[in-house]
Order: sequence, then C-alpha cells, then structure tokens
Amino acid sequence: MTELGDVAWPPAPIRTERLVLRESEARDRAAFIELFTSPEVGTYIGGPRPRDECERALPETPERRPGLFVIELDGAMIGTIELNRRDAERRSHVRPDAGEAELGYLFLPEAWGGGYAAEACAAALGWFADMLPGEPVVLCTQTANDRSMRLAAKLGFTEVQRFEEWGAEQWMGVWSPISPSG
Repeated sequence: MTELGDVAWPPAPIRTERLVLRESEARDRAAFIELFTSPEVGTYIGGPRPRDECERALPETPERRPGLFVIELDGAMIGTIELNRRDAERRSHVRPDAGEAELGYLFLPEAWGGGYAAEACAAALGWFADMLPGEPVVLCTQTANDRSMRLAAKLGFTEVQRFEEWGAEQWMGVWSPISPSG
C-alpha cells in the first residue's frame, strides 16, 4: 500500500459519539498484539500470527503511518482502521489511474456487535471525503465474512466485483462520497 498523497498526517483526533480515532501510541502495543494473534480476528485474513513472533516483531511504539487510525473507546484501543492506496498490481478499475483508496479495519472480538465498526468507519470515511473530495474508496472482504458484508452494506458500499483469491470468494465494493447538489 502507498500513502494517501498530499493529506497532512496525523490529523487531529476524530471524535464520534463514543469513540476517538487517533494516531497509534506506545500504550497500544498490547492491543495490537491481541488483534494480530486473535484466532477470531484472523478468521478471514489468513489466520492469527503466532504470539511469540508478534511480540518480537512489533516495536515498543507501534508503527505510525499515514492512513492508520487507532480506535479508542473509554481510553482503550479496541481496533484499527486503515485508509491506504491500493498497489498498482491490485488494480480494481474503479479509478482510471488505479491507486484507489482502500478501507480496512480490525476490531478486538470484545468490541464486536456494539456498532463500533460502523461508527468508526463512517467517521473515517467522512474524514477521507473532507480531505480528498470526490475520491472513491474500495473495500474487499471474503463473502463468507457475514459481519463485514453487512458493514459494507450499512456504510453504503456497492458491489463492483467478486473474485477468487487466497482460496476463497472475495467481494469488492466501492463507496463514493455524496456530492452536494447545487
């Protein structure tokens, strides 16, 4: 993935009714390890990473990079959202020059079912639309991932294509910000 372009990073924290989307900090390391090693989180993304490998590989201060938001609830990290440019070889033909932004997210299982993913993703998409007006965003998920498929629909993603990759049927949708009429 490549960076978002001319977007200033990090932005000021984004606040929703219940959440804060912010840059990663050293205090998030344990939650990152839980995300990456969770069998539940890893179900549709190639499986969990071994804990000892993750402990060795993850720096004391998790990587800060453009497009990566930590989602915080009541002062604790519950997940991440990423908005990054797709690599040219993963072209989706949503934009003529490729390089479309892709939304990705991971949430700790204890945060599932509370509407946090929809709230956080909607806030991140709103931020993106303000920073890069008119640019579409794509989302890919396995069709077997019912939760992710429901979230994509709730956020307003529409199907672009289905394809086979990593031994499973994948779904790609596109989200376009609503342009004000006038």
